Amino acid sequence: MKFPAAAALALASALLIPAAASDAVTFVSHDKVAAALEKGGPLVTASNLLVQGSHRDKAGQVEVHEKETDVIYVQDGEATFVTGGKMIGGKSTRPGQYLGKEIQGGESHRLVKGDVVVVPAGTPHWFKEVPSAVSYFVVKVLK
Repeated sequence: MKFPAAAALALASALLIPAAASDAVTFVSHDKVAAALEKGGPLVTASNLLVQGSHRDKAGQVEVHEKETDVIYVQDGEATFVTGGKMIGGKSTRPGQYLGKEIQGGESHRLVKGDVVVVPAGTPHWFKEVPSAVSYFVVKVLK
C-alpha cells in the first residue's frame, strides 16, 4: 500500500516523536513544500525534529548522524539507497555528523515514489545512484 506524503509524515510523527511541550500547530503552504522538493530546504524546525524537502539529481556522500533518526519518504523519482555496513573515508563535518566516500557491505534498496525508509541514528546511509532525479521528504527525529 502506498502512502501520500502527509500520511507518511503523520505516521512517522505518531510512531517516533514524543508529544511536544506545546500544542501549537505548524502549517506549511504547498508553495513552500514545492520549493523545498525542487531545491531542498527546511519546512519545520522544532526542538526534537526537523522536516525538510530534498532533491537530488546525482549521488551523494555517505552520511552518519549520531543523534538523528531519518524518516525518508520518496515523493518522486528513484534512487539506489544503501544502509548499514561500514563508512569508508569518513570525516567529521560538525559534532555528531560524518560524511564519507562509500559504504563497505550494507544493504541496497531501490527507492521509488511512495517508499518510506527509516534510518536509525548512527547508521551509515547513502544515495549511491540517482538515475535522473529523486525528490523526498526527510523527518529528522532528534535524540
